Amino acid sequence: TLGVVVLLVVVLAALGAFRGTKPIAPEKIVTIERGDIARSVVARGKIGPLSKVEVKSKANGLIISLLADVGDSVTNGQVLAELDKENLQAQVREAQATRDGEAANLQAAIAVEAKARIEAANPELEFAQRDFVRAQELFKQKIASQQQLDDASRAHEVAKNRQQLLDATVQTAGAQVEQARARVAAAKAVLDRAEETLRYATIRAPFSGIVLTRPTEVGDAVSSILNLGSAATLIMTLGDVSSVYIKGEVDEADIGKADCGQRVRTKVESFPNESFEGVVKRIAPMGRELNNVTTFEVRVSILNPQGRLRVNMTANAEIVLE
Repeated sequence: TLGVVVLLVVVLAALGAFRGTKPIAPEKIVTIERGDIARSVVARGKIGPLSKVEVKSKANGLIISLLADVGDSVTNGQVLAELDKENLQAQVREAQATRDGEAANLQAAIAVEAKARIEAANPELEFAQRDFVRAQELFKQKIASQQQLDDASRAHEVAKNRQQLLDATVQTAGAQVEQARARVAAAKAVLDRAEETLRYATIRAPFSGIVLTRPTEVGDAVSSILNLGSAATLIMTLGDVSSVYIKGEVDEADIGKADCGQRVRTKVESFPNESFEGVVKRIAPMGRELNNVTTFEVRVSILNPQGRLRVNMTANAEIVLE
């Protein structure tokens, strides 16, 4: 009888203990499987795009159209935004008119130079020199008078002076042609700058990727990066997420076990039952100390062809040691 009572007490106690136990969440229950045990080091960090660029304009103006929004995929060279071009187009037309005017002036200067060269080729000097030599010979033979010799000499000097004047005119005309050429080149440079500025009003993607941010709207004023530098208006931010990276921190006690090229298994909270394969690309040569704990930055590269990993997701990168 005593044994039966003891057994009954034990059963009741077991039932009470079982009823007091909280149920286990299904996601915390796993099936026991046989597998390999791997030594690893875990680096925790944020996911970032392989490359990221802030898109800014080289021209000033108002945004009249935005052709990409946050999350859109864009290709290299695709038009992202358009600025108001009315003033820029007027500057191009003005520069074209100036260039055409200077080109016409150049043609006129070339014509003047050609005329001067023709006039400089006048044979009067040669004829005057022959007449003077002939007069000298005749004067020696007592055939020509002193007056005739003086007249031939005077004509020869006048012809020489006129030839020098014509030669100087040719040089002046040549210099004017060169000046006209320089003005044409300057006008063409102004036109090239105006056309280039007009092209700047069409903002294109510098590479293929996705739009990460777009703080501007149609009608916003845009300041040029050529004028304000880094303070210029940010139109949008692009990122290449075909490959992503994690910048994680590894404790100094484990950093000696990590090396570039090691395989990495990455977990993110958005996909708890999946892991993403990656490779250690870089390990910082100098650690950082915070609250008496020294860590080293490790950069892990992960292929992301489907774009499932998104920028700024929190990730745990497990560096497989062996």
